[in-house]
Amino acid sequence: MPSTSRRFAFLTAMTAVGLAAALTLSGCAPSAKPAASPTAGSAQGGGSSAPDPTATPTPTDPPTPVGLTCDQVLTADQVYAFNPNYGADPGYAPKDGSLEKKIADWKGVACAWLNQTSGDVIQVAVAKPPTGQLEGLKNAAITDSKPVPTYGVPPTIEGYFKPGTSGEVQVFRGSYWIVAESTAFFEPGDAAPLMESILGNVPTS
Repeated sequence: MPSTSRRFAFLTAMTAVGLAAALTLSGCAPSAKPAASPTAGSAQGGGSSAPDPTATPTPTDPPTPVGLTCDQVLTADQVYAFNPNYGADPGYAPKDGSLEKKIADWKGVACAWLNQTSGDVIQVAVAKPPTGQLEGLKNAAITDSKPVPTYGVPPTIEGYFKPGTSGEVQVFRGSYWIVAESTAFFEPGDAAPLMESILGNVPTS
């Protein structure tokens, strides 16, 4: 069982409390005026009732700016060594709803390289997400993808690959989240040389 497997904890508590009190008073005293009905906002037991507490939103820790440029994530020499047909894609912008866009919104860096021959695009994005989000990101990755130990040895490096029209790589190391995606990634090994270079460039913590 993977150490990062998603754990769910469901806690259910049902409490039923029933109170019944009956008090019968009898006597010969002259009838008294009926007791005044409790006014709105007062408790029958005596003091004023306190207002219901308002739920306080859980504070969210902010992301940390990644502080890297695309040339630092992958150097021109490393891209050339991978495939000399690739060059920087100047018109690239991450798509809304994509992991790359999430990374960009979290003050990360999102880059792309275009194959001048085939038209394939390789996207690489790196972020330092809010600390409270890391476990959820890892759980989502292990649910949607397959672990890839060749990207690095867990738990220091956790790597995942999801095949599809565009193969998707996710790697977690320290506080960093790395995503790489391309139609050129048919299987995990297709991205392995790039991931080795990227992990050599990105700080370890």
